[in-house]
This record gives sequence, C-alpha cells and structure tokens, in this order.
Amino acid sequence: MITTKTITVDGLTVRYAETEPRGPHALLLSPWPESLYAFEPMWEELAGGVHLVAVDLPGFGRSQGRPDVLTPRATGAFMLRLMDALGLDQTHVVGPDVGTSASLFAAASRPERFHSLVIGGGAASASLEIGEPLAAWVRDPDLTWYERNAPEIMRMTLDNIYPATPLPEHVREDYTASYAGLRFAESMQYVRTYPTELDALEPLLPAIRTPVRIIAPAKDLVVPRAHGEFLATRLPNSTLDVVDAGHFAWEEAPKAYASLVLNWWDRHQPTETGR
Repeated sequence: MITTKTITVDGLTVRYAETEPRGPHALLLSPWPESLYAFEPMWEELAGGVHLVAVDLPGFGRSQGRPDVLTPRATGAFMLRLMDALGLDQTHVVGPDVGTSASLFAAASRPERFHSLVIGGGAASASLEIGEPLAAWVRDPDLTWYERNAPEIMRMTLDNIYPATPLPEHVREDYTASYAGLRFAESMQYVRTYPTELDALEPLLPAIRTPVRIIAPAKDLVVPRAHGEFLATRLPNSTLDVVDAGHFAWEEAPKAYASLVLNWWDRHQPTETGR
C-alpha cells in the first residue's frame, strides 16, 4: 500500500510517496480528477529495482495549488523544481492524463533530465475534438455550478472508472476529499488553458528527442485516440500503443499498463553516468 508524505516546493506543500531509493528514478504524475493513489494497483509491480516517486501535481490530489502553476507549461517547470527538491537528477516519467502536456513541456525545456516518458490519455491538440465531460470543463464560461456540485461531479466521474476490481474505499475517499469544496473548480483552470497551451506545445514536439511511449485507450471517449496519433506523428522518438480500456486505463487495465511501462523502462535504461 502507498504511504504518503509531504515536501514544500516553491512555497507549496506537495504530497508524494516513494519506495526505497535504489535503481533509476521513476516519477509518476497523478491523473485528474484522481490522485497518486491511481498508481496503487501497479505500485508493487513497478517498484522492482526502481526508485518510484508518485506525486500529486500542484492543485491536484492533496497538493496545494496556485493559479500561476495551473497550466501545462508552468506545471512542467514545477516538475523540474520538484525533481531538484527530491534529488532526482535524471528520471523516467509516467504522466497520464494531465501529466501528458506537462511532461512534454518539461522534456522540451530540459531533455537531459529525462530517461524516458510514458504519456497518453491527455489532450494533445487544441484543434482535435475532446469528449464530455472534459469539453464542458474546458469551455463552460461560468464555474459556479462546478463550485457548488463537486461531490456529485466526483461521484459521476468515479462511477465511470471500471477497474478489474472495485475502487478500494480508501482510494475513493481520497479522490473525493482531494476535490472537495472549491478544489475541483480550481483544478479546472489547468484544462481551461488547453486552447492556448496546446497551441504553444505543438511547435516544440519535433525537437523532443526523449523516448516517448504513448498509451492510447481504445475506448476513450473523453480524449479520443486521435490525440495519441497526433503526438506519434510529431514526436521523433515515440511509439503509440493502444490498450483495451476506457479513459482511466491506468486503473481499468493496470496489468497491461504496467507491462507497457516496464517494457519501456527496460528498453531505455539509464547510461552509466545517470541513475
């Protein structure tokens, strides 16, 4: 089971969990509207010989947020500061969902800090369609309804996760508590910047040489497979893999997801000079 702790980075309290510091580092970025507990079903499988660090990105899960860090570009920059604070000199990154764009911004900025990326399930292009409810979350002009109805939003969202076994109660409670009160509406700022942020990301993609595995859920109606294909045609050192799952593939098909992650790490081992 995951045990969490906190660290202060750039004035924000960030929640994270880690295994024993042995082997190369692997940074796991929380999806939304979940938390680092999304990785619990594959935690033990991924931990063999790797120093796992799972983190709630700022404004997500139980980590403090701030408007100036709730964009993909700013979160990518925050990732680098967090890596410095945790002593992660070079690392693999697993960044599903909202972690997709943040990871790519970080790799474009500081490619030497990353062994590899595993991403997918996050919007990649402002010109491609996204499904509901994400489309409404990005475009609705008034957030009042979201501020008032966070419990109902979380109930409906979590009911759409179909893992091999039901969500453990402590995980469901953590997700719900993570976005209670105004937290959900505040976290929406991140995806509401997609129209401009993804346009800024697109010209950076061809220069990203970090090995990238893109995992596209075949049944994802929220972020269609076309977003993964968009990235695969522009990232020069990438591969696209389709898994038989819906949007929450990391929880719906954790064994298949973990297998793809471990295979990617095996194929992209750190050099002698890196961890």
